[in-house]
Amino acid sequence: MSLRETRRVICPHDCPDTCSMSVTVEDGRVVSVRGDESHPFTRGFLCVKTNHYLERLYSPLRLLVPQKRVGRKGEGRFAPITWEEAIDTIAERFQSIASQYGPEAVLPYSYAGNMGKLAFGSMDRRFFHYFGASRLLRTICATAATEGYLHTMGDRLGTDPESLPESKLIIAWGSNFVSSNVHLVPFVNEARKRGAVLVTVDPHKNRTAEQSDLFIQPLPGTDAALALGMMHVIVQEGLHDEQFIKENTIGFDALASHLAAYDPARVAAITGLSQDQIIDFARLYARLKPSCIRLNYGLSRHTNGGMMVRTVSCLPALVGAWGVPGGGAMLSLSGAYPLNLAALERADLLKRHERMPRVINMIKLGEALLDVNDPPVKGLFVYNSNPAAVAPDQSKVIEGLKREDLFTVVHEQVSTDTALFADILLPAPTVFEDCDLYSAYGHLYLQLNEPAVAPLGEAKANVEVFRMLARRMAFSDPCFEDSTEELIRQALASDHEHLRGITYERLKQETFVRLNLPRPFVPFADGKYPTESGKIELYSAGMLKLGLSPLPVHIPVSESPEANPELFRRYPLRFVSPAAHHFLNSSFADMPSMKRKERVPTIELNEVDAHSRGLKDGDWVRAFNDRGKTFFRVKLAGTVAPGVACHLSLWWRQYSPGGYNCNVLTSSESADMGGGGTFHTCLVEVEKVTPEEQAVIDESLQEVCAN
Repeated sequence: MSLRETRRVICPHDCPDTCSMSVTVEDGRVVSVRGDESHPFTRGFLCVKTNHYLERLYSPLRLLVPQKRVGRKGEGRFAPITWEEAIDTIAERFQSIASQYGPEAVLPYSYAGNMGKLAFGSMDRRFFHYFGASRLLRTICATAATEGYLHTMGDRLGTDPESLPESKLIIAWGSNFVSSNVHLVPFVNEARKRGAVLVTVDPHKNRTAEQSDLFIQPLPGTDAALALGMMHVIVQEGLHDEQFIKENTIGFDALASHLAAYDPARVAAITGLSQDQIIDFARLYARLKPSCIRLNYGLSRHTNGGMMVRTVSCLPALVGAWGVPGGGAMLSLSGAYPLNLAALERADLLKRHERMPRVINMIKLGEALLDVNDPPVKGLFVYNSNPAAVAPDQSKVIEGLKREDLFTVVHEQVSTDTALFADILLPAPTVFEDCDLYSAYGHLYLQLNEPAVAPLGEAKANVEVFRMLARRMAFSDPCFEDSTEELIRQALASDHEHLRGITYERLKQETFVRLNLPRPFVPFADGKYPTESGKIELYSAGMLKLGLSPLPVHIPVSESPEANPELFRRYPLRFVSPAAHHFLNSSFADMPSMKRKERVPTIELNEVDAHSRGLKDGDWVRAFNDRGKTFFRVKLAGTVAPGVACHLSLWWRQYSPGGYNCNVLTSSESADMGGGGTFHTCLVEVEKVTPEEQAVIDESLQEVCAN
């Protein structure tokens, strides 16, 4: 008789929803996955990606034992070894590198492939801090947006999504929540049933825009100008909330004078919108209350990205949207989770070194691997990330990963693009096989994940991997012996009122617990803001100290006709690459169901641009710029304005015709704040492929279909 039970598992991916999944286990094997009906945010359903999670758990690409490279880098030829041999090899190579070049010649590379607090940053950080490796500036997603928002509001707090049914106007500004935050949709739909209006602001007519009452389509990188134009209209027509501004903001008079430069005519010329669109949108926003702007991080992936988020986040203050349920803005709720991350990461271990190890920005991996550094990067340890697919300026990244003198370790679940370049390949567990603690940036429930099944093969969590390495390298600090349970207890060790009553024991019993906050949570309802001034900063002295404009401002992106007319002459299409509906960054892009649904890499063009290049729907084109080239199939769906091209990402290189994905086109230039990635500041040109290139594409597609 088979043993059948139901367990809860927390989705670990870099998504605001951080879902509670209900899984059925039969005889030690997961046989079904569905949304947890008891979870107030998951509400019994999952996204299209995690509905097929068993394809990842039991994928033929799963790595089950440690391996060492036996072929050329990138070939993907490996031989199995024991964990003892793997750990010995890594320890010996790291010690040898440190002896010859210093420990900074070793670089960790990780991000949010697993958002668990232990997997994301605990024993790994302790290991590299103690060793003295180069420090990684983890910028690829959120830093520019976060800094822009903090300069206005002071903390990563925003509208409680469960209060959205109270909203009368919801603006998805750079947020395609139908694809990337789907559990927000029921709350939005409830608001709309009560009469709310849904507006989408985005250069791409995405799935959320298709379901909206109003779609505003500015050119990429011009959102700050649009927001300033709206402010101009709101103030000029006396639609601003004078009482709220007087009591809650600083710098309004300076801002009001500044807005004279952003009249609708000028803003229309910048954004590609009409004056009437700008004026009507501003009036709508000022008059429908309460209103909520749902921001997301894609907005900030420009060279002016921090300032764009900073500017849009000023809008709620002008109309007095804060302080009521369903009002304000939401970029992230991560500031509501006062976990003791310092105890997990132990940055104090850095003090054992004579000087602070250098910092390397993760978006500049290609430069770090190829430039002559002092010391050069000789060792690379990749976990929770797939830089061969996700890092910008891909040609340089791949050239660097091919270096024979670079010792690369990859800890991974499946054979990713990056895994193909490893010298030592280590098997990692999925969330079904691991224990971790999860906060969220899209809701207010702290969650504990416990394994539903035993690890497949010899998979080990990175907490255990770095503990083993620390032992092998004779690290003496007792922190390296902390168990998983001890680490979770350390993360929960906080006196903050939000965690009051939330213990390890309670989480083990209940799995998820709402933070100790009122329902609904109304941030800043007391009129107190954690900024330097204690107010919403329409004028930011802190930005001035950083050499940035203290007032919101539109600055053209670096790859634009305004900033670089010569580059624009050669590459006249503004290229953006938001997430595909069936992928999440490079996650899920290996799963057969998701690949079938996305079919092939496409580029969405306006019919005007296609016609001028002699292209029709379904043609294969070469997209290129000075950084590289890749191939896409043309899609004419009326989703982009003239002069804009959109590719829904992120395909793995090994499934991309020609062996490069869209990041062969993107730049490693940093954003204006936080060193963030600038994937959407990218100019390209497209041309129909040659017969020879079409043959390469056809052969690649046959190989992908065969696999």
